Parts: sequence; C-alpha cells; structure tokens
Amino acid sequence: MTDYFEDMSVGEQRSFGSYDVTDEEILAFAEQYDPQWFHTDPERAREESLFGGLAASGWHTTAMTMRMLVDHHFSDAASYGAVGVDELRWPNPTLPGETLSVTVDVLGKTPSESKPDRGTVRTRVTTANEDGDPKLTMEPIVLYARRNPGE
Repeated sequence: MTDYFEDMSVGEQRSFGSYDVTDEEILAFAEQYDPQWFHTDPERAREESLFGGLAASGWHTTAMTMRMLVDHHFSDAASYGAVGVDELRWPNPTLPGETLSVTVDVLGKTPSESKPDRGTVRTRVTTANEDGDPKLTMEPIVLYARRNPGE
C-alpha cells in the first residue's frame, strides 16, 4: 500500500525496524565519515572515552535510522523527499551489540497552497535500542504527493 499525504493522520504512531549495530560497521563508517578516536579506536575508547567503549557516530545513527525509514516506509510511499529536519538530537550513545528500531509520530500536515498535488508532513522520529533508550530524535518535514489533488 502506497502512503500518500491523505493517508497520514495527525496523532498517528508507527513503529518498525530492527537494526543490529556492530563494531565492524561503526569502525567502517567512522573511518570514512567521522574519524574521531572514540569512533575508531576501541582500546582508547574503552580506557578514555565518556562512553566506556566504542560508540557510533551520531551521523551513523542517523544513517541507520534512514535505512529503517526507507526499508519500512519510504520504499512504498508517495514521498518526494524531505525539505528539512529540525531538532536533531543524539541523547544517548549508540553502542555495538544494540538493536535499534524506529517510532514515527505524525505531528502535523500542511497541504501546499501553490501546488495542490502535494503537501508536507511533520513527524517526530525516535530511534531507540531494545531497552527503549532513545539514541536519536528528530523532526523531519517530508513532502508527499496527494492522491486527490485539491481535495
């Protein structure tokens, strides 16, 4: 079922995904995109970091979140992409061995005044581990096609 603008309801909540965080993926992502020592040096991270060991980059947590969003929603949605993201936060470190999932709460909808074939949907996305500890929160604003433009 393809989700259009009309299919989203303010107050609706959807939860999905299962993403296993590994040392290998943390190291590979960090080496390429965020090579700070607490993401790339397990021994030093264990001895000196605030995390007590290797931790994923916040940008890596964001990428893992996006993967789950695409796999479980956007791959079958009439989405034109996001126009922005507000309030991006990483309240707790993402650690190897955790399993992440996503919850999406629909906060608001705005039909386009100038282009009746589309509208924006603002959501709150929370990525958490298996214990419910939040690892990422953000408020994306996504542009969706309308099934019945102008209605």
